[in-house]
Amino acid sequence: MLQKTARSRYTGPIEKAEVHPHALVDEGFASDEALAALLDRYPAELFDINLYDYDDDGQSRLRTGARGRLSGAELLEAIKQGRLWVNLRSVERGWPELWQAAMGEFATIQARYPGLKAVRNAGQLILSSPKARVPYHFDAAGVVLFHLRGRKRVFVYPGDELHLPEIAMEQVVARQTTEEVPYTRSFEADAQVVDLEPGQALTWPFYAPHRVENLDRFCVSLSMDFQTWPTRFRNGALYANAVARARGHQPRSTDTLGTAGLAARWAASLAFKKLKLMPDQIAGLQRDFEPEVGAIDGAGSINSRS
Repeated sequence: MLQKTARSRYTGPIEKAEVHPHALVDEGFASDEALAALLDRYPAELFDINLYDYDDDGQSRLRTGARGRLSGAELLEAIKQGRLWVNLRSVERGWPELWQAAMGEFATIQARYPGLKAVRNAGQLILSSPKARVPYHFDAAGVVLFHLRGRKRVFVYPGDELHLPEIAMEQVVARQTTEEVPYTRSFEADAQVVDLEPGQALTWPFYAPHRVENLDRFCVSLSMDFQTWPTRFRNGALYANAVARARGHQPRSTDTLGTAGLAARWAASLAFKKLKLMPDQIAGLQRDFEPEVGAIDGAGSINSRS
């Protein structure tokens, strides 16, 4: 078993999952009225509506949904009744009042980690059903998860080669697959488990794989991801390695590279992206349902309301 002190092979100021207080709940952002109004006005192209099915071994299959034609109040009810995980991307544009307040909270949390300096922040508001679960995955960024409503349990795992193979990371960063990475139930012995209540925010080490379970309540969270120069360099190196590997090469793992080597591969990745050497394989995921009040899992047939 991995030693509990080694939560990630990647250097960074956040060494383990930690809970921080925040005051966003007091401002009413997670009320039914505020959320229904938001869902009515939020651009349809910024919705990610997901539903995960699981087998007995904990392996997941993703289904993706379209925004559909429900009113904001109806969509909110479908989420509460179903098994949906709805992400509203680009909160910084879609709900600037929430974003401004969250950035103030982020500054307080960032100050608790000497050496942590974000150079870019982005956010998504997550509305999820009482029994929704998100499978084992990782984010190619730092994350602060501001919890606003309901209760959820987060499982955070070590970021070593066993729990997070770098080849799998390359495929995610190069958008050849979604964020899910190989998982086995034996990983549970190494999980750091945190139950989140409204008014709490969670941080964890960069790239640490994790999964989430709601605890039988409708949940609202703001997931704020952020990039630092070290994460930008590493992500670029992972992308460059994916391009090289697709052409039959065996590139060195990024955790064997110093800052200069990571920066060089990041620079190469910019050229590779401009040349479109790795076409995006997940941009056109097929939408196979629309949210529907009263439907099984909250998922109705596409155009079922015609």
